[in-house]
Amino acid sequence: MSARPLYVQLADVIAKKIESGELAPDRPIPSENHLADEYGVARLTARRAAQELRERGLIVTVRGKGSFVVQQPPANASEGNGTAD
Repeated sequence: MSARPLYVQLADVIAKKIESGELAPDRPIPSENHLADEYGVARLTARRAAQELRERGLIVTVRGKGSFVVQQPPANASEGNGTAD
């Protein structure tokens, strides 16, 4: 058991799949129902995980179509997030 909320743990698992390339850019992630079944969580937990991933900028959801992995910047781009003013 972890002190982190279950939806955050699920979002972390999916984020790692995105980072590893298992879930490729511009491809859909599994549906909330599928995630709930696969990981043995409530659908609301899967929905909150998707919301967390959207907030992290890892996925975008298109109503009626599903949620898709966004194009990722190079891995080192997030290290120096300075402004170019």
